[in-house]
Amino acid sequence: MTLLLFTGILSAQTDWPVYGHDPGGMRHSPLTQITAKNVGQLERAWTFHSGKAGSQVTPLVINGVMYVTGNNGVYALEPETGKVLWKYPIASFVTRRGVAYWPGDRSTHPRVYTGAGSDLVALDVTTGKPAPGFGNEGVVDMKKGVLGDLDDARLTMASPPAVFKDIVITGSNNNEPAPSIGAYGDIRGWDARTGKLVWTFHTVPRPGEPGHDTWPENGWKNRSGVNNWGFMTVDLERGLVFVPLGAPTTDFYGADRHGDGLYGNSLVALDAATGKVKWFRQLVHHDLWDYDLAAPPALFEITRGGKKIPAVAQITKMGMLFVFDRTTGEPVYGMEERPVAQSRVPGEQTSPTQPFPLKPPPLAKVAFSKDELYSKTPEHAAFCKSLYEEQQLKNEGPFTPYPPEGNAMAWPSTLGGGNWSGISVDPKLGYLFTNVNNLAQWGHMEKKVDAKTGEVTYARAAAFGGSYARFWDPANHIPCQNPPFGELVAVNAATGDIAWKVPLGIVEELEAKGIHNTGALNLGGSITTASGLLFIGATNDNRIRAFDSKTGKELWAGMLDADGQATPITFMGKDGRQYVVIMAGGGPYWGAPAGDSLIAFALPRK
Repeated sequence: MTLLLFTGILSAQTDWPVYGHDPGGMRHSPLTQITAKNVGQLERAWTFHSGKAGSQVTPLVINGVMYVTGNNGVYALEPETGKVLWKYPIASFVTRRGVAYWPGDRSTHPRVYTGAGSDLVALDVTTGKPAPGFGNEGVVDMKKGVLGDLDDARLTMASPPAVFKDIVITGSNNNEPAPSIGAYGDIRGWDARTGKLVWTFHTVPRPGEPGHDTWPENGWKNRSGVNNWGFMTVDLERGLVFVPLGAPTTDFYGADRHGDGLYGNSLVALDAATGKVKWFRQLVHHDLWDYDLAAPPALFEITRGGKKIPAVAQITKMGMLFVFDRTTGEPVYGMEERPVAQSRVPGEQTSPTQPFPLKPPPLAKVAFSKDELYSKTPEHAAFCKSLYEEQQLKNEGPFTPYPPEGNAMAWPSTLGGGNWSGISVDPKLGYLFTNVNNLAQWGHMEKKVDAKTGEVTYARAAAFGGSYARFWDPANHIPCQNPPFGELVAVNAATGDIAWKVPLGIVEELEAKGIHNTGALNLGGSITTASGLLFIGATNDNRIRAFDSKTGKELWAGMLDADGQATPITFMGKDGRQYVVIMAGGGPYWGAPAGDSLIAFALPRK
């Protein structure tokens, strides 16, 4: 691994300068002060209230300053205390997962970049004010160039940009529900100094561009989705940016977009200087399940047969982990197309096959039979049996389509499997780590007739739970299959085999009844350290935990003020203490109370 070094600031040896610690997103820190022997002594060092309920922010720490997004603004904090150094107020929606950093040059101060509504904002870190010379008083309007024939459309940025040299690379959130029209999900590179557009990659190919023929005639026009609302990673040495793309709209109905629909649900390697496609792999054809790719593609090296392979790993909502040679796009462990069940919705044309990695096996549950119904406690078991039988839930294995009559279960749900939580890497051990949910989604495709035109379409629906009905009791959000509900998984990168798998988290209600090792629903990533530790919050039990990277043994759990649906960081403070920090923002996905606490843990002062 080549550690990222910034001119004039501390190196990544002590800081956390990028969302994934290094531009390739391994999320591995070389710090060793906190070990398996003393991790149990961690205590809360400070708490900062960001005022941002439901925040999923991962802070950056650079040259003794922490940068974090919060309620209506961006904050610079003293990382050893949480004291506010400056705040820049922003009135509109602020990127909820953090900021990106650019180190500047001899004539330009360092900057942080974040989203504010549909704007890209650059702030001078020395003043906390809009960066001079960037766009219009520090702001670039990102809607320009992506509205197609529309007068206006939704466009925001939930995740921070990526930075390659002097280029800031952005994705976006655009319209996903019906109708299918909206702003394009184009990936764009902007000059870090001026904010001028450097390049654009059309995620929905235009006429004459490769992949245009995977759409029906005019089916690409004003097509929303196919966007990067998650995270990109960068190979500085090879000049590549890796972009995981979401599904085309609408999420569950595709009769107006026959074909595979490139570059939907694809991992795309772009030339970071020009935006030109180097290679791509579509991991879901003609998506009807909202199986967006969102997790940061993790870049690392694999040694196999005495040969080093520069690899990129993509965890998916389907619970499948795909690993490719990042220079060629060739699967490291093999990949094949397998037949899957076909849709019966009128006008729909499902892909006859879907891609599956030969290794590792699915990391989450991808199929279901009746004997797997929840059976641990009588009341919940009765609810689940009734739901299963009354709704006549069917499952035909991975990629089960929702039917026009009856109901189907899709394993996993749109929460995953894996989600934007992504992967962490221990390069010395050679393991990849990810957290997954074992949770299904159920429902059917309901006929819709436009009152004015008579046009017939279909939309996903369920008897209760709305269009995103989960296979759980909505009163307590406990899944309706036997546990584990959430798991932490380690994969041996050299072989592609699962090294270990353990339940992640607890369900308080079941613990009180003597039901242990259930795991918990989770959303948020893990990090590793050179002392052999893995830290992760994510679970809906209000805890952050430390695990032994080699064995999966849980070593410590610290209480949080709300769910830590975020990825933590670790850094060395100026006071000589190693800190572990996580945002406990809660969130709406399983009825969890919201919070706004950014919490730091450290060993007791000597």
